[in-house]
Amino acid sequence: MRYVDAFCHFFPKALWDRILTLEGAGAGIGSRMRGIPAIYDLDERFRVMDGFRQHDYTQVISLGMPPLEQLGPPAVSVELARLANDGLAELVSRHPDRFAGYVASLPMNDPEAAAREAERAFRDLGANGLQIHSNINGAPLDEARFFPVFEMAAKHGKPVCLHPSRGNEVTDYVTEPKSKYEIWWTFGWPYETSAAMARLVFGGVMDRLPDLKILAHHLGAMVPYFEGRVGPGWDQLGKRTTDEDLSGVLAGLKKRPLDYFKAMHADSAVFGSRAATVCGLEFYGADKVLFASDCPFDPERGPGYIRETIKVLESIDMPEEDRLKINHRNAESFFGLRPGGAGR
Repeated sequence: MRYVDAFCHFFPKALWDRILTLEGAGAGIGSRMRGIPAIYDLDERFRVMDGFRQHDYTQVISLGMPPLEQLGPPAVSVELARLANDGLAELVSRHPDRFAGYVASLPMNDPEAAAREAERAFRDLGANGLQIHSNINGAPLDEARFFPVFEMAAKHGKPVCLHPSRGNEVTDYVTEPKSKYEIWWTFGWPYETSAAMARLVFGGVMDRLPDLKILAHHLGAMVPYFEGRVGPGWDQLGKRTTDEDLSGVLAGLKKRPLDYFKAMHADSAVFGSRAATVCGLEFYGADKVLFASDCPFDPERGPGYIRETIKVLESIDMPEEDRLKINHRNAESFFGLRPGGAGR
């Protein structure tokens, strides 16, 4: 059974080396990631992947955290994006039996440069999509300045992969200076992804770009579990709001809010949770879910989430055609990969 891991992370060497020279967020990420060799050491990554040869296992790679726009001013982010995308493209070209494709990263703190880099990545480097985080240094994705980036993805028929971004500076309680106990990650990241999806819907991006393909990381985050709120709950948008008039928002949409969320894609990276996987599959259906592991961020620093995600999917009774879709066919279609084999 072939598996294409649609959402997992790696830093190309030139980018990794440059990040280690940076101060601030760069220094922090270097300190943390040194403890996860499979995200920057190619030999270690291959060792991890070798454990799944029986599954005809390949990966679609993207950068790990943090977003490039957090690593420095626009000039630095532009430099890092070029290093990232050149490096990811080279890895796919050199190792098509390992990496089926890659998702480009952008300097989103310079939206005009980000749109140019997206076009370069698609036109010159064969990128299979874009990775955009749930906020841009705190700004929502439906701000007008970011629209050309989404427009570029739609123009080239390539997807946007939403990755959450949130730190402990976003508090859980207004009386405290920071989020404690990594609540900012455990519950904050799914909220971030879900909020970004909502802003693309209510901000009109999905109506303006009806062919835009969106992949919501971590099986659509909160959305499948909160289907009732997203559906009949949001059908009553404005009924709970007294400080502004939202009565025209629903009338301005071309579809029910729920329908936009249902039209998005999601991946299976839920850290080996069977209950979450069943919920997500029930919500999205086999046509909209892509196998993904979030490698290498498991406690074993590489193989754990791959193994457990495969185990969970194999434990769920489904038609063989659905299993093939989830395991590799959806990824091949969604990213424009070569069907049934390595490379683009």
